[in-house]
Amino acid sequence: MAFNLQTFKTRALTAVIFVVIMLAGLLWNRWSFFVLFSVIHFGCWIEYQKLIGLIDPEYKRITALHRYGIIIAGWAFMLFMTGDSFIVDNIPLTKIGRLLLLVSGVVLPLFLIVLTRKSSLRPLLYSLAGLLYISLSWGLMMNIRSMGIVNYGSFVSEDKGWIIPVILIASIWINDTMAYIVGSFIGKTPFSKISPKKTWEGTAGGALLCVAVVSLAGYYLFHFKNITSLIIISTIAAIIGTAGDLFESKLKRLSGVKDSGSVMPGHGGFLDRFDSLILATPFVWLYLVLFVKNLYETM
Repeated sequence: MAFNLQTFKTRALTAVIFVVIMLAGLLWNRWSFFVLFSVIHFGCWIEYQKLIGLIDPEYKRITALHRYGIIIAGWAFMLFMTGDSFIVDNIPLTKIGRLLLLVSGVVLPLFLIVLTRKSSLRPLLYSLAGLLYISLSWGLMMNIRSMGIVNYGSFVSEDKGWIIPVILIASIWINDTMAYIVGSFIGKTPFSKISPKKTWEGTAGGALLCVAVVSLAGYYLFHFKNITSLIIISTIAAIIGTAGDLFESKLKRLSGVKDSGSVMPGHGGFLDRFDSLILATPFVWLYLVLFVKNLYETM
């Protein structure tokens, strides 16, 4: 493929803006983190509904109450999973989320079932799948963020909650980059028909280099003592993140589109950018909850 200077400039500029926005949202404070992932949540949902509408035309005909109510239900779960560290006027967001979940997560489905009792339930099932695919992940991401926040009354006395999300996102970026580089040089064996450009050599090389770079950099450059967690989180990012990329590629293939959206010129949409993170986040959350105690004291 011939080099296109204008395309390169567009992709480069978009990438720089994307990285700046991501870093600002991740590192500024807990509220910028919440706003960042709220925007990502809504963006992913809009694209998911578009893709499902292309796969099954019946989904295009859902009511506005269904279309936007299910998105609000997912966002309510995000609020609910913030814990007691996100407080507005002495009211934790988790309480607001619980109320929204009661309305949108209980009343809305019952209303939709009654409304669609004479028609197919497929649209409702697609929306429930979207809650599991998108909203569950971003809700758990908010919970991971809140794990590292220590409150003293209504004030935050310590905030290390950004560390795990940054490690996870950096792992995914490094894995993608290394897989592309290794695959470009020595990749010969196709990895999957879903994504013809991926090779076994690139996928394996990217995963190994991801784990090595993240673990060594975290331990020696940033002095994180818990190297076991660095290895496990980067491994999850490499393996499950690749599965997330393939799953979203399958959705696009079924939909007959190249990109899930066009919000980032030259790079696609929200699902294109966060497909790996969507699938990897629940597995990292499970690891932290089931196997790690006092994680931030060892990092």
